Amino acid sequence: MSAAINKKRMIEWLDPNEMHEASLKWMSELKFIRDEQLFLNNLVKSYTLQLTDTAVFNESKEIIGAIATAEKEVIVLMKKVQAHENQLEIMLDQIDQLKMEKAYTETHWELNSEMARYSVQYRELKSRLFKLVSKVMKKDKGNRLLN
Repeated sequence: MSAAINKKRMIEWLDPNEMHEASLKWMSELKFIRDEQLFLNNLVKSYTLQLTDTAVFNESKEIIGAIATAEKEVIVLMKKVQAHENQLEIMLDQIDQLKMEKAYTETHWELNSEMARYSVQYRELKSRLFKLVSKVMKKDKGNRLLN
């Protein structure tokens, strides 16, 4: 019950400028993530042979699948944020449309939660990939030293 009250207060507290700034920040973060995903894909391509090794294959397959899913999710999120930003006029048009304004602020709150969830999951995914590639690089370096 307390969380619902806090959410309602948060929704009422936000003004259109703050929601606009938040939307711009989200879009910037999502664009950065898209660029970063290109880097992650290149990293995976660079170590494809090592990542197909039987010792790490299952983990590699899972992480690479999760990256593909994250790439699709970021596009969906970008579209949601852009649509949300396009509807900001509802809050600024000086016409009292209480139901629409309430729906907009609730959508804003939901997007905020979705962005936070995605960011946490994406950071965890990157961490897992970097640990796996680091492990593969160390093994590869050890093999080169032995030869």
